[in-house]
Amino acid sequence: MGATRVLVADDSLTVRKQLRGILDACPDTRVVGEAQDGKRAIELCQALRPDVVTMDMMMPVMTGLAATEYIMAHCPTPILIVSSSVNRGELFRTYDALAAGAVDVLEKPHGDEPDGHWERRFMTAIKLVSRVRVITHPRARLGAYGRAAALTVTASAGRGPPSEGRRYDVVTLGASTGGPAAIVEVLRALPEGFPLPLLVVLHIGEPFAKAFADWLDAQTPHRVAYARDGERLADAAGRIIIAPPDRHLIVRGDHLHLTSDPHRHSCRPSVDVLFESIAREHRLSAAACLLTGMGRDGAAGLLEIRKAGGLTIAQDEATSVVYGMPREAALLQAATRILPLADIGPALASLTARNVGIRT
Repeated sequence: MGATRVLVADDSLTVRKQLRGILDACPDTRVVGEAQDGKRAIELCQALRPDVVTMDMMMPVMTGLAATEYIMAHCPTPILIVSSSVNRGELFRTYDALAAGAVDVLEKPHGDEPDGHWERRFMTAIKLVSRVRVITHPRARLGAYGRAAALTVTASAGRGPPSEGRRYDVVTLGASTGGPAAIVEVLRALPEGFPLPLLVVLHIGEPFAKAFADWLDAQTPHRVAYARDGERLADAAGRIIIAPPDRHLIVRGDHLHLTSDPHRHSCRPSVDVLFESIAREHRLSAAACLLTGMGRDGAAGLLEIRKAGGLTIAQDEATSVVYGMPREAALLQAATRILPLADIGPALASLTARNVGIRT
């Protein structure tokens, strides 16, 4: 296999030289072009067909967001956002780019990191992103191709025990790479007034995580907020509650709690930590879904919920940006249903057909 071919897009000549130096020092990567603005990034992406694009968000002529949207619609290429954008408006553009198909995001170096630390993180991200199979803009992935490819998977997995007549108290979602777009897709499929609390864990690095709840709140008709320690689960009914950056979210009794317990699978918040607490506390009345993501966080917790009698769903391979976490769940037989992304929201919506709301 040849070297990974990288296009570097950044309006700063200094940053482009820095990234080129890191990439050129690795025998497995090769810089094939540099772009100083989003328009040039599109032109070079179409002409050179790189394996990965590193994309700054704030560039002249055309922003990184606009370039990402165009590239993913017309010449799909794995994109790693490399940005120092940390104010609210710029963070929203980063989330929009992730929802438009960018694979991952990495903060630019501050200059005070230990020698080689940021460089190692950057090369790890490049290798991860280069392995992602992108087809087109994520919303287009949910058309005929995704549905047709998923039918045999869903049929072979079965539909699990019937949920008719069962009362559900809580729904949980876990996601990582590709998660922002997937979460938006699920939430938009839920009816306005969905009565259950829906708890979410998303792996996204600081400082990019700090405004995600606000951004998600603007993407759907549902109210979205970060979890507050000690909040009653009953008071979260009808809302989307997200684990805040660098804190585990757990349910104990009828209350939400935030902890600084050790990382699980190098993650805090961890999907497994939330799912395991849900399995202990809510058993038959819990529904959980594991979406696209790198690694295996959430698979063991999903299995615990299934063993406790709850409903468990894993996203299928055809519609996952990265078939890592849901694949691990499928291997453990943790999912009672394996569904394409477009079917997950409707499946969750159907859970409340006979519900009158959470127990209080």
